[in-house]
Amino acid sequence: MLDIRDKLKEIYSNFLELEKELAMHGVMSDMSRYKKLSKEYAHLKDVCDLYKKWERVETDLKDNKELLREEKDPEMLDMIKEEISALEKSDEELQKDLQIILLPKDPLDEKNAILEIRAGTGGAEAALFSADIFRMYSRYAENKGWKTEIMSMSEAEGNGLKEVIVLIKGKDVYGSLKYEGGVHRVQRVPATEAQGRIHTSAITVAVLPEAEEIDEIEIDEKELKIDVYRSSGAGGQHVNTTDSAVRITHIPTNIVVACQDERSQIQNRVKAMKILMAKLLQKKQEELQDSISSKRKALVGSGDRSEKIRTYNYPQSRVTDHRIGLTLYRLADIMEGTLDMLIEPLIAYQNAELLKTETE
Repeated sequence: MLDIRDKLKEIYSNFLELEKELAMHGVMSDMSRYKKLSKEYAHLKDVCDLYKKWERVETDLKDNKELLREEKDPEMLDMIKEEISALEKSDEELQKDLQIILLPKDPLDEKNAILEIRAGTGGAEAALFSADIFRMYSRYAENKGWKTEIMSMSEAEGNGLKEVIVLIKGKDVYGSLKYEGGVHRVQRVPATEAQGRIHTSAITVAVLPEAEEIDEIEIDEKELKIDVYRSSGAGGQHVNTTDSAVRITHIPTNIVVACQDERSQIQNRVKAMKILMAKLLQKKQEELQDSISSKRKALVGSGDRSEKIRTYNYPQSRVTDHRIGLTLYRLADIMEGTLDMLIEPLIAYQNAELLKTETE
């Protein structure tokens, strides 16, 4: 810990300077700079609060060790030893927390996210599970105080979903959801199964950081092929008689996105461009990650759609995350959006693995 003590003192000094600047100028005329400084202040405050807490524990630990050397009463000695043991445990935990909070942050973590859910193997049952998983993430977003906006939806028979793309807005959405990408498998007895046999179906989930700033991704209009066509599915007479649906192909990467949910071709184009920008930002980030040392790559899993990450077993009320070997018998709670019990251990595991690479 000694090797970062000076770093923490420097951070604390910077925090005090930043606090003065914000107090003197209040809400600056340059809003972009004000937002940037406010975010930096919030992060530094978290670090400094943890640092001050650790310093208090270190001081108490030192004082108790001095008392231990001077105290003669056996009963008091036992009490002091208990206090030292508790403080040493807190000291160790705080040091670990400080090392984790000082790890380089993924700049995309604070972004909004575009969540894509698609039915895979399993036919109608996979489509029903897609709808269940969409509901699960919607409930989770609601619990976190995030806002959701459906960008595209393709329904299947019997209340199932072939595909749904939703924009989720809020604090650190991408950082919370980025490990949810991959194959989600369900094991249960379908409603149409007369013999009561358990079937296995699968869906794919992809999580993309929203490209908020237009200059994050440069798109040359000449590299786009834009097609318009008549929407299919629900929507009434208007949908069936106008070319309101939009399909955009990014020629250099061959990425294709389509949107038909809105009644206006312009609105569909705006949504399709937002999805395209998110996909291009993800591709850019993946290329950047590939160029970095393997030590710095994500260690929980690639999030590739071919990778089975989680199984939801209904007969046993069990959910298993295969990447970290975590099994929970709380399927009902999880499907109602209580996802932190899965997400927090994944983030903790990732941080622990990154911490190992920092100390090697």
